[in-house]
Amino acid sequence: MKTSVSDQSFYIESEDDEEVEKLEYNRNEEDEGNEEFYASFSSQRKNSSYATQWPQSYRQSIDLYSSVPSPTIGFLGTPTLSRLGSSFLSSSLTRRFTPESLNAPVKKPLLPPSVDDEIQPHKRSTYSLATPAPSRKPSVRFDEKVQVDHGHEIPLGRQSSYGQAVVNGINVLCGVGILSTPYAAKEGGWLGLIILLTFAVLSFYTGLLLRQCLDSSPELETYPDIGQAAFGSTGRIALSMILYVELYASCVDYIILEGDNLSSLFPNAHISLGGFDLNSRCLFSLMTTLAVLPTVWLRDLSVLSYISAGGVVASFLVVFCLFWVGLVDQVGFQNKGTVLNLSTLPVAVGLYGFCYSGHAVFPNIYTSMAEPRKFSSVLLSCFGICSLLYAGTAVMGYKMFGEATESQFTLNMPKDLVASKIAVWATIVNPFTKYALTLSPVAMSLEELLPPRHLKSHVYPMLIRTALVVSTLLVGLSVPFFGLVLSLIGSLLTMLVTLILPPACYLSILRGKVGCIQATICIIIIAVGAVSSAFGTYSALTKIIQNLSS
Repeated sequence: MKTSVSDQSFYIESEDDEEVEKLEYNRNEEDEGNEEFYASFSSQRKNSSYATQWPQSYRQSIDLYSSVPSPTIGFLGTPTLSRLGSSFLSSSLTRRFTPESLNAPVKKPLLPPSVDDEIQPHKRSTYSLATPAPSRKPSVRFDEKVQVDHGHEIPLGRQSSYGQAVVNGINVLCGVGILSTPYAAKEGGWLGLIILLTFAVLSFYTGLLLRQCLDSSPELETYPDIGQAAFGSTGRIALSMILYVELYASCVDYIILEGDNLSSLFPNAHISLGGFDLNSRCLFSLMTTLAVLPTVWLRDLSVLSYISAGGVVASFLVVFCLFWVGLVDQVGFQNKGTVLNLSTLPVAVGLYGFCYSGHAVFPNIYTSMAEPRKFSSVLLSCFGICSLLYAGTAVMGYKMFGEATESQFTLNMPKDLVASKIAVWATIVNPFTKYALTLSPVAMSLEELLPPRHLKSHVYPMLIRTALVVSTLLVGLSVPFFGLVLSLIGSLLTMLVTLILPPACYLSILRGKVGCIQATICIIIIAVGAVSSAFGTYSALTKIIQNLSS
């Protein structure tokens, strides 16, 4: 992908978290072998079709959406008030990003630490972690701060440690889906939990397949790259659209989530506007939209990425509050539940499937790791931790609330308990920080399609983002069924991204090199995903239509 190198320099944070070394190299000091290698690599990436086809902003936008900033970066030393004031689109939409690897001339490549380089340290305040990431096979990645699509500043190529990669994975996997696991247990019965564990195993395996696809070529960096390598430009565009629709639908669910939880806290709130009487749910959905709109206009979303890192903490906090209410506040676990609910099992399939919708980000996590060989262990840790959280929450919630379990267990928790209030407010605050990060990849992909004459316009990108935000509100008000919308996303989109497309891309990219057993396993996974998707989508759509007509 094409990136621009600011001031032809790289910044690396020192060990004491205060020193930042500015690495400046002179090309005349570079040995001939390295010069030829990097010139060849730069030409390869520049001419690569993966770097020039839509969406070109995918890598950068998803990096920001998924990454938890390194704890070594001082938050107070990051954006100042003046910087925040200049970080809105209205003051920065003057540059157009056109991806191309190593656009600006690099005076000398970052070499491994074993090479004796002359480094001139300089004290400098910066909020980006910029350390050279090791290469994956013959590919080389530089760490730089780039300008992406209308001046969006996004840190690229972080050298993620093992722990940070695990946290990034959990941050993506463990989202709002955890709120619906008790509801999924109610819809599917106790035996339905087998589906949750089955999806965990299959999703873990398909995540490993994506890594093998990436290793097949140094030019592959993202999920759309894999789609293009497998099925050409059509595959890239189709896969990208699926990923973006999934992100957009998640934003719709955020709006529904906010309306449901805030209206549960303030059920009597209402307002009349121009003859329209807005009940509490509609009112709070509208207020949520107005609150998140300015964050979508932000150019520098790194501020939100720090706050959104609390999503992992919020997920654990909400689960802890559920356990506290059941055990300490003695709500109890009297409900026996149902062994199996065949009539509503497909809804549970979609909800359980949504729990593992992280494959769009796994390639980015893999290619940013300092030790890519540990990716399997990272995935195992992520899926293991999240599966325990999902299963534990499902069992506890269903035992506590039984057949009265709602689509979000926070709506069932007694309103007068302190733990319940903490859980509800943690649920409410989290989407406010994630909404802009989730919607920005969609907006940036649309901004790439603007005609050249509008590239320097401030108006059109803001109109695109505002229209996207308003549309999520309208869809959320039209289909205000959190659990069913989540099930539809999980059945229709997540099954494609998680179970169907990874083995399909793997078989296409590595055709002729795949053994019979491996091919058979891939075909079985595709079949499981296709059947689950068909039944889950049909069931979710049927129930949505029934609820709308009733």
